Amino acid sequence: MKQLNKSSTAVPSRVKMLVIACQLTCLGMSTAYAQSQTQEKTESNEPISSSQVTITGKKVGMGLMVQESTPKARSTITAEELAKQRPTGNAYEALELMPAVNSYNHDATGLFGGGLTLRGFNSDQIGATINGVPVNDSGSFAVYPQEYVDQENTCTQFVTQGSTDVDSPQIGATGGNFGITTCDPSKTKRIRVAQTLGQLNLSKTYVRYDTGLLEGGRTRFFISASHAQSDKWKGKGGANRDHVDMGFRTDFDRFNSISGTVLYNRAINQNISSFSLADLDKYGYYYDFAQTFVGHAAPTPGKAGSDTNSAFGDAYYQLTKNPFENAIASVTGKMRVGDNTDIKVIPYFWYGYGTGGNQQKLQAENAFLNKATGKNTAGVDLNGDGDTLDRVIVANSSVTRTYRPGVTASVTHTIGDHQILAGFWFERATHEQFGPMVLVDANGNANDIWLKEGRVLRPDGTPFQSRDWKTISTSNQIFLQDTMSLMNDKLTVNVGVRAPTMKRDFTNKANEGTNSGTDYNIEKTYREILPQLGARYQIDNNNQLFFSLARNMKAPPNFVYSTTNNVVLVNGKPTLPVDVQAETSTNIDVGYRLQSDKLTAQATAYSVDFKDRQATAYDPVANMSSLTSVGKVKTHGFEVELGNTPVNGFSFYGSIGYAKSEIKDDILISRTATLPTKGKQMTLTPEWKAGLSAMYETGAFYARLKVKYTGEQWATMTNDELVPSYTLLGLDFGYQFPNTSWVKKPTLRLNISNLTNEKYRNPSSFNVTNAKAYGTAGARTVFYYMGSPRFASVTLSGDF
Repeated sequence: MKQLNKSSTAVPSRVKMLVIACQLTCLGMSTAYAQSQTQEKTESNEPISSSQVTITGKKVGMGLMVQESTPKARSTITAEELAKQRPTGNAYEALELMPAVNSYNHDATGLFGGGLTLRGFNSDQIGATINGVPVNDSGSFAVYPQEYVDQENTCTQFVTQGSTDVDSPQIGATGGNFGITTCDPSKTKRIRVAQTLGQLNLSKTYVRYDTGLLEGGRTRFFISASHAQSDKWKGKGGANRDHVDMGFRTDFDRFNSISGTVLYNRAINQNISSFSLADLDKYGYYYDFAQTFVGHAAPTPGKAGSDTNSAFGDAYYQLTKNPFENAIASVTGKMRVGDNTDIKVIPYFWYGYGTGGNQQKLQAENAFLNKATGKNTAGVDLNGDGDTLDRVIVANSSVTRTYRPGVTASVTHTIGDHQILAGFWFERATHEQFGPMVLVDANGNANDIWLKEGRVLRPDGTPFQSRDWKTISTSNQIFLQDTMSLMNDKLTVNVGVRAPTMKRDFTNKANEGTNSGTDYNIEKTYREILPQLGARYQIDNNNQLFFSLARNMKAPPNFVYSTTNNVVLVNGKPTLPVDVQAETSTNIDVGYRLQSDKLTAQATAYSVDFKDRQATAYDPVANMSSLTSVGKVKTHGFEVELGNTPVNGFSFYGSIGYAKSEIKDDILISRTATLPTKGKQMTLTPEWKAGLSAMYETGAFYARLKVKYTGEQWATMTNDELVPSYTLLGLDFGYQFPNTSWVKKPTLRLNISNLTNEKYRNPSSFNVTNAKAYGTAGARTVFYYMGSPRFASVTLSGDF
């Protein structure tokens, strides 16, 4: 465990590895450029599906870069790259080699989720969309990457690092956005089957059926289903995920079409524990939740008794389950009205229900809500011994239920050298967050892990609730952009503006939470005018310059209206001593692109200026989120990406990113305490980040080495707890066997992650202010997720 606490001694070797990786990348690029020869190119009107990988012999590049034309920093990966990754991987893992992205997973499979920052922006400051549908949590703006889509059905993932797209349906994105686009149904009929097996009893079975073009030759449909499961890499328990995707597309002609998808996910995951450095020194790297239940204490009628509820790290693993299900349905209609006018409409509906955090709780029988007084003084006999004097282990957790309909509509009209884009977005999200309780049997099993059936009731017959909130968030946005083509199309200029508005209607129903025994309602509205300016100059066929200036905003999360965070009740009326303002940022990108048949490169320098920056933390002990206002923060840096088309079977992709952040003010955390944060760096923002992918391929075989370097980063805003740097290596292999009379493209893939069995850690929260005491400001605890060890899996797939 001690090596995890050391950082300074590890830096020189890490820097050497970084320099060597960059030298190898640049050498590979220059060699490729000098020796390049004409390669075959694939042309298709249909998005590349996950089956169309380079091992078919078509040289279409590595899939980690595409040639961009937008006047802003943007990076895209394709299905070709996704097909080489472990099929259970999630959206965060897919982006890990990009220079701006600092991502990690809680395990090697990707089934348990993970974390991500982008240029120092936390994931809840980055807009996320799937097929144009916003998927950030409507309350906290959090993103859950393991839920949304099967990787086999993903065609592209893109990131705009600094400027949110003008038509992106976002109210909580100050740091750009990332998006996922699913593959259209195939034009040919087929059944695709893939089976993945790996360590820790990993298994994923995937089946997809495409109808091909139906009668009339205009409509096609697909449906896929998968089941994935895996044990945890430490402790008992695991993940169990069932997923169904389906979609259709009808092309009436070149300009008129309608398509749609339904993406359904149901998962029951057990949490992987996060611990402080003190816990790690005490328990070790592989320690996790308790594997045996402590049991209930013997009943003591008429006398106070108590179950034994161990510390957070010793919660029983069967009471750390996190079941969740969600569905995303959307339709995209495209219509041409006249020769120069196109209309696009995307109605959608998002539904989700599930729990969060650990369920084990020690509940006092005499601490239930008395609605008459608003105090937690009512009694309920939980263990059946005839009194209400005891403390009993129960299952209690935060439950979220969301109903979220919305629509985005836009019109594009071309007038001479101007392309005008105008439209609107509207959404009304009903976000219910409550905390019911159910009993736990003698074996430590909750009566219902979904916390729906058998809820414990108060004496008045209403359910116990550790919180009981309902937030109706009504969002709308109008946007307008003029794209001008000048100087014989050498210069493209975008001038745009979007005007998002969000109204939060927050209702607290009296509950057992901290000081929450009173009903109250708060309504707040946030709106901004957000201009954008972008320009791209095409020097010649292969070289271009680009510039982007954009202002972005993020409304405060809904939990700032709770008494556990920010609300004080005065004579029963809610007041906001700190009226949290919307976070805004100004982002500037200046960049250069080289886009030839042989080499693709992008270099970007950027600057970000924050105002009223928010930072959100989740406390796994208290099972709650909190918000800190950091004030002004400035970040600047640069990013470089290089990739080549295959030369004699060799392909390379390299990236390097540098980010320097600075908090401009000290943070006032109470009337008597100020933290010395001025001049300090922001949390979870490594100065250096690098990636390398080197691959050799033939017509039927590929082998690929991946290297990801993550530099040192601070875990606290006072910069008093440092996270060491780390380097991860991975190997991917694939071989496509000859077609047979009954199976096409039979392919075997091998994925090995963390090849050197590196031990590393990542903070679980973004806004821990200080790990040491400063005057009257007590020390706070940083919790970490440990990096998972070396892991191998194999996948066999084919079309029938």
